Amino acid sequence: MNIEETKNWIKKAENDLKVVKYLIEGKDPITDVICFHAQQCVEKYLKAFLVYNNKSFHKTHNIAEILRLCIEIDTEFEELAKIDVHELTVYATELRYPEFFYIPSIDEAKKCLELALKVQEFVVKKLNIK
Repeated sequence: MNIEETKNWIKKAENDLKVVKYLIEGKDPITDVICFHAQQCVEKYLKAFLVYNNKSFHKTHNIAEILRLCIEIDTEFEELAKIDVHELTVYATELRYPEFFYIPSIDEAKKCLELALKVQEFVVKKLNIK
């Protein structure tokens, strides 16, 4: 268990979540950026759990793949699969580039924030780090 590295992943996840909250409350929310940072937040919280449990992983933005590794450690992570957090993956891949031009609605952005908050709560309880 690498507490320091885990804390670093958590800090990065928290920073992404701060960006999401800040932008969503703005006058003209930039929804594609909000969704991207929500995906990044979820990805980093899940990777924090993997680091905490000394589970190696390769570089990927695929939430389903990362979540599968978490489930190998703790089957309670299946709860996150049930709320479709894997759907956030698209915001880290296709949506970032103009050839797949799409701007998410504000409702989509709010759903992304909601998913990020659920993952944050779930993972932080599992880690039990002060």
